[in-house]
Amino acid sequence: MTFSLYAATVPSYLQVLRAVSGLLGTAEGFCTEKGIAPQDIIQARLAEDMLPFAYQVKSTAVHSLGAIEGVRRGVFYPDTTLPPENFAALKTRIAETIAALEAIEAAEVNAFIGRHMRFAFGDRHIDYTAEDFLLSFSQPNFYFHAATTYDILRWKGIPIGKRDYMGRTRRKKSA
Repeated sequence: MTFSLYAATVPSYLQVLRAVSGLLGTAEGFCTEKGIAPQDIIQARLAEDMLPFAYQVKSTAVHSLGAIEGVRRGVFYPDTTLPPENFAALKTRIAETIAALEAIEAAEVNAFIGRHMRFAFGDRHIDYTAEDFLLSFSQPNFYFHAATTYDILRWKGIPIGKRDYMGRTRRKKSA
């Protein structure tokens, strides 16, 4: 049995995005329970020069589904749109990302191997193969933004732990 590009990407994106979805629900509930303005979380950042929570959540979608869409086009452009401004919109963005990823066929992703791929930002660009782009650029970015999403919530005092970040792990299926 070979290990495929699909297996190395999409199932992990789904696992962590489902966890991010859970984190959003937990954060929203925490705000309600503690009487905290949702914007105190949505605009929170770990350091002044970092982008806020909403951007971190948006970027998990950008570096999962957005990366796959970029490979389909042969070019990935950073998403410079503003992030969603409230929990409902953030949850919708993640739910739509999950649904779109669930609809992707493994054969399509596996057929990307060896395909030319370009990261383009303004006048600059970096050329990759599709697999190198997904595994060495987008996937590390995906995990960075997912971990930062989690970290901001922990920093704000939301009682979450490692299992909340990891989500439901994939287990061996019984014969």
